[in-house]
Amino acid sequence: MYNKNINPFFESFKNTNQQLAGHGFRNVQILKDALNDFSGNEESDQYGAGNFIEDFQVKMAEFLGKESAVFFPSGTMAQQIALRIWCDQKGINKVAYHPLSHLEIHEEDGLKKLHNIQPILLADKSRVIELEDVLAMGEEISCLLLELPQREIGGQLPTYETLESISSYCREKGIKLHLDGARLMEILPYYKKTATEVCSLFDSVYMSFYKGIGGIAGAILAGDANFINESKIWKRRHGGDLISLYPYIISADYNFNQRANRMEQYYKNAVELAELFNSCYVIHTVPTVPVSNMFHVHYNAPIEKIKHIIQSIQEETKIGITGNLRPVNEEVCYCEISIGDQYSTISKEALHGLFKKLNDEMKSL
Repeated sequence: MYNKNINPFFESFKNTNQQLAGHGFRNVQILKDALNDFSGNEESDQYGAGNFIEDFQVKMAEFLGKESAVFFPSGTMAQQIALRIWCDQKGINKVAYHPLSHLEIHEEDGLKKLHNIQPILLADKSRVIELEDVLAMGEEISCLLLELPQREIGGQLPTYETLESISSYCREKGIKLHLDGARLMEILPYYKKTATEVCSLFDSVYMSFYKGIGGIAGAILAGDANFINESKIWKRRHGGDLISLYPYIISADYNFNQRANRMEQYYKNAVELAELFNSCYVIHTVPTVPVSNMFHVHYNAPIEKIKHIIQSIQEETKIGITGNLRPVNEEVCYCEISIGDQYSTISKEALHGLFKKLNDEMKSL
């Protein structure tokens, strides 16, 4: 009997042997790999205490160049808490961020409903926040949040000089600067900076462990000792102190160690792959030349036509392009590409064959 819940387009992607993006399909092997070197007799953490969590927090604080750090089960929890602390400290329940920030479009108004914090939206949706946007704000705020890279517009970035200027202005005006660094590791090759150098511009920093790093879940929040002590109290209030977080921490640490030194290769691969997409008829990437390991691919044709083309190519080549196309309008659709380990497993011959098919199919529209 036909299962009406089956999505043939996604299934064509799921049934591929290799994919252009990511580290491979997420399954329990992620945890099994991370646990391979453990005997099973090690004591777990309990309610935020114990060697597993404490040692990892110290390690990440040092990596990010901050005085202290705390592990959270989710970045949503970490960032809402960071902004709450800065608002309480200054006594102004207003923060500024991009209109397409995760807090604005993916968190069901959590910042407003749980913390009564009013967001001030800066810049046009199609571009990153610039210094001019901050100078022209016209609102008194406690904190400015910058997302690097700006995921919803293809992973775009401001120049490093812009970051320095915004940081200087915020410190001069007593505005806390928070980094939504969910993909912090992925931007370091483009900026040619260390994590410590980038994070020195910010008062608080969040970084994810399941995106480019490829762990199960979890995030780190880092800042000065007083800020982190306060965040631990809020973490308890939010129910974030699970009795044990060690599966997430072990996975985060294992995959951080595995992939921290691969980010530059992911970035170079993204530049190469974007060039291949841009060589195809009526396809272009945003940005044209990636500034991290991620970018968006825009197809100038209706989504159902592009689904048909991609599904056919995926079934024939067993190379996954995407399983998630989204419409821009009736005549344009797009997908997101984030390069990981998978791209390097595809031979150049197979890659160029794939794009020849894609180009030929696009020309036939």
